[in-house]
Amino acid sequence: MELLGLGLDQILIIALAAIWAGAINVVVGSGTLVTFPVLVAVGFPPVTATISNAMGLIAGNVTGTLGYRREIAQVRTTLLRLVPASLVGGVVGALLLLTLPEQVFETVAPLLIVVALGFVLGQPRLKKWVASRAARARDEQPAGRPVDPDPRPSAALTALVFGAGVYGGYFVAAQGVLLVGILGVFLAGTMQHANAVKNALVLTVNLTAAASYLLLAFDRIAWPVVLIVAVGSTIGGFAGAWVGRRLSPGVLRGVIVVLGLVALGVMVRDLVVG
Repeated sequence: MELLGLGLDQILIIALAAIWAGAINVVVGSGTLVTFPVLVAVGFPPVTATISNAMGLIAGNVTGTLGYRREIAQVRTTLLRLVPASLVGGVVGALLLLTLPEQVFETVAPLLIVVALGFVLGQPRLKKWVASRAARARDEQPAGRPVDPDPRPSAALTALVFGAGVYGGYFVAAQGVLLVGILGVFLAGTMQHANAVKNALVLTVNLTAAASYLLLAFDRIAWPVVLIVAVGSTIGGFAGAWVGRRLSPGVLRGVIVVLGLVALGVMVRDLVVG
C-alpha cells in the first residue's frame, strides 16, 4: 500500500527520523545527520535527499528561532548586519549544489559527513571553550559595565558567517554547530545570544537555499519527503525539551554519530560499486 507515492514503511521511517531530528536540533543540533542517512537508505539520490530534507526542516528552524525572540531582540542590530552574509553564502552554496554535476556531490558528501561528525563530536569541548572565553570577557569588563551583546560585527566574523552560509547552502548538516563555534568566539554576549543568532542565521540560509531550489530545481524536490520532514521536525521541535530532560546530550550525540556513519557507509559503498 502506498501513500504520497511512498510505501507506508518508508513514510513511517522518514517520519520517525524527522521527529527525532527535530528533537535533536533543539537539544544538540545536527538533526540533518539523522534524516539525510535515512533518505539515502530508503533510496533517494543524495542531492534530492539534501534538497528535500533542507526544505522540510525549515518548519523546525522557524520554531527554534521563535523560541529565542527575546534574545534576538537584544542582538537585532548585529543580526541585521550578519543576515546578508548568510543570505549570499546560502545562495552560493545552493548554486554549487545545483550547478555542479551530481557526481561531485556524491564524491564530496562523504567528506562533508566526516567534517559534520567532527563538529558533533567536538561540540562539548567547543562549547566549554566558548563558555570559558565568554566568562573571561565578562571578567575583563569594567565594574558595572556588561559585555555589549550588540557590537558591530568584525570583518572576520562576517567572512566566517558567509563561509558557514556556503557550507549550509551546499550541505545542511551541522551548520548550526559550526555557527555556534564561530559566534561564540567572535560575538560579544552570552551563549544564549550566540544560540539565538545561530538559529536566525540557519533559518536565513535554509530559506535562501529553498528559494533557489524552487526556482532552479523544482523537478528535483521530493514533495512528499518535504511534507513528512516538515511535520515530523515540527513535532520533534516541540518535544525536544521533553526529550532533552530525559536523555543526556551524549546519548543523542551518539545517535547522530551512528546514523552519520551509516550514511557514510552507504555513500562510500555506492561510490565503489558505481
